[in-house]
Amino acid sequence: MSILSLGYLRLTTPDLDGWDRFATEVLGFMPAAGTGDGRRACRWDDHPYRLQLSAGEAADVSAIGWEVGDDRDLDTVVAQLETAGVRVTRGSDHDAAHRLVSGFASFVDPAGAPVEIFHGPILDHQPLVTPLVSGFVTGAMGFGHVVIGVPDFDESVGFYRDVLGFHLRDTWHPGGGMSMAFLSPSPRHHSLALGAGMPGPLLRHFMVEAATIDDVGYAQDRCLDAGVPVVMGLGRHTNDRMISFYCRTPDDFMVEFG
Repeated sequence: MSILSLGYLRLTTPDLDGWDRFATEVLGFMPAAGTGDGRRACRWDDHPYRLQLSAGEAADVSAIGWEVGDDRDLDTVVAQLETAGVRVTRGSDHDAAHRLVSGFASFVDPAGAPVEIFHGPILDHQPLVTPLVSGFVTGAMGFGHVVIGVPDFDESVGFYRDVLGFHLRDTWHPGGGMSMAFLSPSPRHHSLALGAGMPGPLLRHFMVEAATIDDVGYAQDRCLDAGVPVVMGLGRHTNDRMISFYCRTPDDFMVEFG
């Protein structure tokens, strides 16, 4: 297995100021130094960032970043993709510097999601400060998870299993043409969920895991106090046993805070 975990999410947004408030004052992330080019970034562990935001006319996904151990692992994944007929672009040193990584490659998955495989996050060694949250659960389990909508369920599931080596942890078929698959390359139950038959944008939500149930309750309280819509209140999933709630971001998709 070459891919270790979900590393980062890069988004474009027409509401950078709204995201600044939402990310720091509601979710409790730490603003990161960024790259000095107008991009905003957020930390919640020792990585230089987990979420990076750039100004854009419309909300969109710039990249879903998956971390590998080093440059040799990156070469291995690139070779697997190219053998499968996927067009892969090697990132330049300049572009890697903007991502605060040592190297990366990019491609588009079968659902049209922009994906980056990277290694060597460039640390700045500034101590993490998240006064609203006691801590976040990352480490070997990575960022958390992302959920994307896919037009062809079997094609996308097969791609992540057969080409990238993800484990299929479970599936859900509630009927009405809707199906979901939960996959991960890491110890986390799922780092990626693929949903078919679900109208909506490419990115449905991302999840972050806080250290305690108190952190989750306080975060929901902050949403309510700030007027951030809570789409689904506290509950527990049957597959990953996550106790969480869902709130709406400034760009209208959701964050699961668990």
